[in-house]
Amino acid sequence: MSEHERHEGDTNHSHGLTRSDDLAGVSDLRLIWAVIINQILTVGEVIAGIFSGSVALLSDAAHNFNDANALLIAYIARKIAKKKATERFAFGYRRAELLGAVINLTLLAVIGLYLVYEGIRRFFEPEEITGWLMAAASILALVVDVGTALLLWAMSKGSLNVRAAFVHNIVDAAGSVAVLIGAGAIIWLKWNWVDPVLTLVLSAYILYQVYAMLPKAMRILMEGTPPDLNVQALVDGIQELDGVEGVHHLHVWELDEQNRAMEAHVVIAPSEMDRFDEIKQQIKETLFHDFEISHSTLEFETSEQGCEDDEAAVIANM
Repeated sequence: MSEHERHEGDTNHSHGLTRSDDLAGVSDLRLIWAVIINQILTVGEVIAGIFSGSVALLSDAAHNFNDANALLIAYIARKIAKKKATERFAFGYRRAELLGAVINLTLLAVIGLYLVYEGIRRFFEPEEITGWLMAAASILALVVDVGTALLLWAMSKGSLNVRAAFVHNIVDAAGSVAVLIGAGAIIWLKWNWVDPVLTLVLSAYILYQVYAMLPKAMRILMEGTPPDLNVQALVDGIQELDGVEGVHHLHVWELDEQNRAMEAHVVIAPSEMDRFDEIKQQIKETLFHDFEISHSTLEFETSEQGCEDDEAAVIANM
C-alpha cells in the first residue's frame, strides 16, 4: 500500500459485521388491514358519539381517525425505506420511517391538545349522554383496538415509526376500557361528569407518549450522538489499541434505529505504518463489538504530520 493510500480516509464498512433486521419478513399487509379496520371504527364511533352525546366517544373517534392516517403514513414510509441506496441518496431511504414517526407523533400531539380543550369545555357546557349507546360503541372500539395492536406488535419492536402507530392503538384500547367503565357510571349512577374526566385522562396519557418518543426521533434526524453511548469510553477503547496514539475530530450518529455511524481522525505512530491494515481492522472490530457501530469512516495520520483540519469542536488525544 502506498503512503497516499495509507493516509487517505478509509470509508469501508466492517464486512461481515451486520446486525439483525428486526423488521425482516414482516408483512406490510398487516398495516393495510389496520388502516381499514380503524377507518371503519372511526365511522362507527362518530355515529355513536353524535347520537349518544358523549364527547369521550367523539374524541376517541377523532383519535382513531388519526390512527388510521398514521398507519397509512407508516405503510408508505416503510415502502420508501426499503428502496436501495442511489447516487443521490448514498445511505438509502432508511430515514423515511423516522419522518413518518415525526408526522405521526405531531398529529397525536394535536389530538391530545384537542381532547384537553373538549374535556374542559364539557365541564362548563354539560350535555345529556346516552350511556347504553356509549357502552356499545366502546366495546366495538376495544375489539378493534386489540386486533390492531396484535397486528402491529411484531413490527413495533424494530421501528420507532411503527411503535408510534402501535402506541396509538394501545392508547385507544385503554381509552375504550375507560369509556366502557364511564358508560357504566353514567347508566347506573348518572355521573355525566365522568365523560369529560375520562377525556382529560386520555389526553394526558397521549401527550405523555408524545413527550417520550418525539425527542428520540428528532435526535436521530438531527444526527445527535446516541444517548446510551459513552463517548469517552469509545475514545479510550480506540486509544488502548496497540499502535494508536490519539483520536480526534470524532463524530458518532445514528443512521436509523438499527445502524450507527462514526467518523474520526486516528493518529498512529510513524513506526506503526507497516501495521496500518491490522490497526484499522482492530479499530473496526472494537467499534462494532463494543459500541455497535457498523459503519465507520476513519482518516489516519501520524503524529509527525499533525492535522490539517482546524475544526474547533474536537475530542483531541484524550
